[in-house]
Amino acid sequence: MTREVDTAPERAVPKEPLTTESARANGRRVHDEGRSLAQWFCLLAGPGLILVGLLGFFAESRFDTASGGDPGALDGHDFIIFEVNGWHNVVHIATGLLLLLGAVKHRLAKTVLVIFGVAYAAVSVIGLIDGQDVLGLFPVDKQDNVLHIVLAAAALLIAAISTRDEADDRRAVAGETGRPGAVRAGTTTR
Repeated sequence: MTREVDTAPERAVPKEPLTTESARANGRRVHDEGRSLAQWFCLLAGPGLILVGLLGFFAESRFDTASGGDPGALDGHDFIIFEVNGWHNVVHIATGLLLLLGAVKHRLAKTVLVIFGVAYAAVSVIGLIDGQDVLGLFPVDKQDNVLHIVLAAAALLIAAISTRDEADDRRAVAGETGRPGAVRAGTTTR
């Protein structure tokens, strides 16, 4: 007769299942593992910008620039109410992909939102000053400028108010992970 032998290493088994209530009762911080506000912004705005960039090629797919000629000659075509050309569409696709990349982790989402917000703020300022194009690459109109300002302000505001990483830092210093089966720093399992 053969006997089965359990060769798996022993694991620390909590005396009671870890629930939100039991964690709070024991003084542990409870962390929601859902997406943060910064991640949600990236997940919603990213695909939106990619879609706008792809559909924009139906309105205007040429990559004309104003460099080397009359700076006022750069003209795109209207996509809905926004003026676009090939470069403008590429920028929308690239920034949409950047936002999607940032949606993976909260800290990355916040960093990406700051980069995105600063870039779109710069584009807004240039577009407001020039009024016709940004660096001779892509056309802008009043509606583009308003949209760029709104996106920049929203991204920077959400990056500023999304504070999940501060709670993560406090928990890491305290040695708590908030995950079932996790071991606190400085403890060992037998």
